[in-house]
Amino acid sequence: MKQRNLFLEILYAVLPAVSIACLLVLWMGVSGNRPDLIPTPAETWSRFADTFDKPIMRLSFFGHILASLRRVMTALLISWSAGILFGILIGWSRTGKSVFGSIFNMLRPIPPLAWIPLITIWFGIGETPKILIVVIGSIVPVIVNTQSGMERVEQLYLDVGTVFHANSRQLLFEIAVPSALPTILAGIKTSISTGWMVVLAAEMLGAKSGVGFLITRGMDSGDTALVLVAMIAIGIVGALLAVFISFVERMICPWLRKK
Repeated sequence: MKQRNLFLEILYAVLPAVSIACLLVLWMGVSGNRPDLIPTPAETWSRFADTFDKPIMRLSFFGHILASLRRVMTALLISWSAGILFGILIGWSRTGKSVFGSIFNMLRPIPPLAWIPLITIWFGIGETPKILIVVIGSIVPVIVNTQSGMERVEQLYLDVGTVFHANSRQLLFEIAVPSALPTILAGIKTSISTGWMVVLAAEMLGAKSGVGFLITRGMDSGDTALVLVAMIAIGIVGALLAVFISFVERMICPWLRKK
């Protein structure tokens, strides 16, 4: 039994590297047969190196990544603060849900990209509209998960708190919110990936920096290698953000760690 568990642990550790290797082999095969459609890994790496010798819009490749991350993190801080508070309001308060729940449910299905024309008309094409679009896209999963977590707090926990004479504030902040914390963190994890995707779309409309801008630049100039470099960066940064928030989740909620 121990040998089987050891074999499975080794297998699970090796499989990610195997899957990446298979993807590289597929990439090399497709690019070798159709170089007009997709550049080879060597050409892509060469184009990545060129971004340091020949900066685009006076920014290196990492400068464009930082520009996108700055927009995303600014928007996420706003989304997390407002989304958690609003989610608690409509998830905990029956009055709050009655007043604001229907409005939120009406606006929630509208995709964030549908707001781009209005926001562009209202605010132009500067930094504010880009951040606002990311806020609209990333705040929804935070609100939904926070509301769900607050509504699913075990009644037993609240009853125990009532028995020990906990007031309304204590029931909310010392029992309900900690109980809903894993669900809230799940919404935060979703908001990160959503915000990262939305900012790329926002940057493809009038931006002068960012990874989305690089994709637009490559598309307009027929530079498929630059497009591929930006796409790979999007995947890597998104994966690193997911790993980071998972680490934070384990630190905040240690009881969720797998034994």
